Amino acid sequence: MNFENLTALYHYFDQLADHEEDDDLLFASSYIRGFIALSASELGNESQPLSAQLAGNVSEQLASSKHELTPQDQVLVNNYWQQLLPSFKY
Repeated sequence: MNFENLTALYHYFDQLADHEEDDDLLFASSYIRGFIALSASELGNESQPLSAQLAGNVSEQLASSKHELTPQDQVLVNNYWQQLLPSFKY
């Protein structure tokens, strides 16, 4: 996965919902999107590139909120986040 900026990533998430992907993927992408949106609002705007700082903030937030998830959901979210991480510029 490669995204030019945050807007492109949001578009990708929207397409997942539009194409009725499996429930686990929709859950993980929606959960992560919330943390991305929160971090992005603190760092810039929706046209900002996917930066290492943004990825770091999201990773920290995901780690600190994992108690909100069941062990199975933690695995889903973590695996999906690991797939997205290479899209962020380090």
